[in-house]
Amino acid sequence: MLPNVPGAATTTPATAPVPAEAVAPLMRGMAVLRRLTEADGALSPSALEKATGLARSTVDRITATLARMGYVRLDGRDVVLAPRLMELGNAYLAALRLPRLLDAHADALADELDESVSLAVRDRDGVRFIHQATRRRAMSLSFRIGDLLPAERTAPGPLFATEWEPADWARWRIRRTADPEGHGFPAVPPRGGAYDDFEDRTARAGAQGWALDDQLIEPGLVAVSVPVRDPRTGRIACVANVVSHTSRHTAESLRSTLLPRLRAAVAAMEQELQRERGELRKSSPSATAPRGAAPAPGGPPAPAGLAAWTGASKQELGREFVESLARGLTVITSFGEGRAELTLTEVARTTGLARATARRALITLEHLGYVESYDRVFRLTPRVLGLGFPPLSMLPLPRIAAPHLAELSARVHDSASLAILTEGGDEVQYTARVATSRIMSVNITLGTRLPAYATSLGRVMLADLLPQAPLPDRPAALTPHTVTGRRELLTVLERVRDTGYALVDGELEEGLRSVAVPVRERGGRVVAAVNVAMHSSRRSVEECVEEVLPALRDAVGRIEGELAVAGMFRRVPEV
Repeated sequence: MLPNVPGAATTTPATAPVPAEAVAPLMRGMAVLRRLTEADGALSPSALEKATGLARSTVDRITATLARMGYVRLDGRDVVLAPRLMELGNAYLAALRLPRLLDAHADALADELDESVSLAVRDRDGVRFIHQATRRRAMSLSFRIGDLLPAERTAPGPLFATEWEPADWARWRIRRTADPEGHGFPAVPPRGGAYDDFEDRTARAGAQGWALDDQLIEPGLVAVSVPVRDPRTGRIACVANVVSHTSRHTAESLRSTLLPRLRAAVAAMEQELQRERGELRKSSPSATAPRGAAPAPGGPPAPAGLAAWTGASKQELGREFVESLARGLTVITSFGEGRAELTLTEVARTTGLARATARRALITLEHLGYVESYDRVFRLTPRVLGLGFPPLSMLPLPRIAAPHLAELSARVHDSASLAILTEGGDEVQYTARVATSRIMSVNITLGTRLPAYATSLGRVMLADLLPQAPLPDRPAALTPHTVTGRRELLTVLERVRDTGYALVDGELEEGLRSVAVPVRERGGRVVAAVNVAMHSSRRSVEECVEEVLPALRDAVGRIEGELAVAGMFRRVPEV
């Protein structure tokens, strides 16, 4: 369902009195997540104590609860945001539906123009990006999904401001006076003077139907924007934005050269929204997405098991587990595709919480600006994207996998690695690795390339490409044990595909034994592999299968769970 009412008109949390029924632990937990986000994803507990003003014991209880949920990771002395936290932002993006409907159009336009293209939505008097199609250049021009920018320093801002009510303008003027250089927007460098002609630029944007950013964010950056309108209401659903830099385009050349093609792409986007509207009209209630929330792998369970999970967590962690915080965050994930707007009763049913508990959580989230309500229904606001999404949206697969490789290596006391297939499919390239500190250990560094056909990593990835696996015409016999016959190699790959793992014993190097499991993305495609490698004296082949393989599969399952969350609305880089 697309937005059909203006943006939130509630008072800002800084000035609104705290409702009597607000859940204080939930408010404190949100403050911790916001500070971690502003710090680019990692802070020490003492730094969190200072940044939030909370007692150290409170910070410890909150981070223990978030760690139990899989939302943060305790890494040495730091609290680090974990990819599973992105399920909060995913709930908003899924409910909004715009990324799913329009991202292919934005990507195609970026390819056509060879420039970065983004989609943005309004967040009060700011702008948040919900999709980025970037160009890979030495000078990269893009913001992270979820980054908040001041409206007056962007091309989309004047377009959104054409729909502001008097209360919105009043709030903007208060903010402008209190923060003239924009220090409250950490995603952009502070800068004065950007406010001076914002009202005039808004009037021009309303008259011409497009807007420019001529180096308002920073010198050298230029952008042009066109609104994408909701076919039901005629209001702005989002804004499509093309970004470049002055060595490629001036603001004037953006207008004359790229604006016509941007407008054509926006017309196609609006047709997509119109088609979606027609399909929703035709579909019966039984054909819409289910109201129930899908379980998150490795995190809190589906609603039916939520009470048992929180109870078990409380029993295990004692007072270190803040049950009201866990329940409040679960309320956010009750929203999603087909659940864009929910009543209190529907939130309670979807989460499995008591109505009174769900009500207090919603009151708290509305006070903080993460939920808005009208006509007795609730929906998420773009502010939810500010809960860890920007720094986490930049994580590549090796960084997602790294902590799980470390846990795997510590569990089996041998080296663990992540690798991908090179473009031709003939080699594997190591992209993450945790080595053990042994006198005799497997010595491989990041970036190392090895022949795919003779490695366990390569075989589990090649097996996914059958029957078109790219095998060399004449594989070299690296040791007396190396399988080199094409028919025999195909038979080996078929067995690997059936069993889900590969074990290579002395085929790459005498005495080297390794076992590997594939890593699959959300759609089931194999994108990488993880292995454990050791000297053959460490374990027999049977012990590798009985002892190492279960631990390896467990680690890969955790990697795939986080990869599925991180890749729901963006492509996760493999390197």
